[in-house]
Amino acid sequence: MLNDFMSLGEVINNAPELKKVKKLIETSEVINRFNEIFPQLEKIVEPIKLEKNTLVLKVENPSWRNELFLQKEILVEKINEFFQEERIKQIIFLG
Repeated sequence: MLNDFMSLGEVINNAPELKKVKKLIETSEVINRFNEIFPQLEKIVEPIKLEKNTLVLKVENPSWRNELFLQKEILVEKINEFFQEERIKQIIFLG
C-alpha cells in the first residue's frame, strides 16, 4: 500500500489535468530564480513575466539593455541549462 503514494511533484508532473498548474509553477520558478542564475545582474535587471516561452526583463539603463540584447542567446541558453529543459525561447527587454 505504501508503494501507491506519490510525491506532490510526481502528481503534478504526471497528471494531465494539472498541466496548467505545472506550467504556472515553471513560469514563476524562472522569475523567482532569475537572480540565482544571474546574481551579477540583480541590481540591473528585473524579471517581469514569462509568457508563451518569452521572458520579459526590465532594464532601465539603455547601455545595459543594449549589451544584454547582444547577449540574449547566451542568457536563454544559460536559463534553459539551469532548469535542464527548454523553459524559454526568447527574451524581450523593456526600458
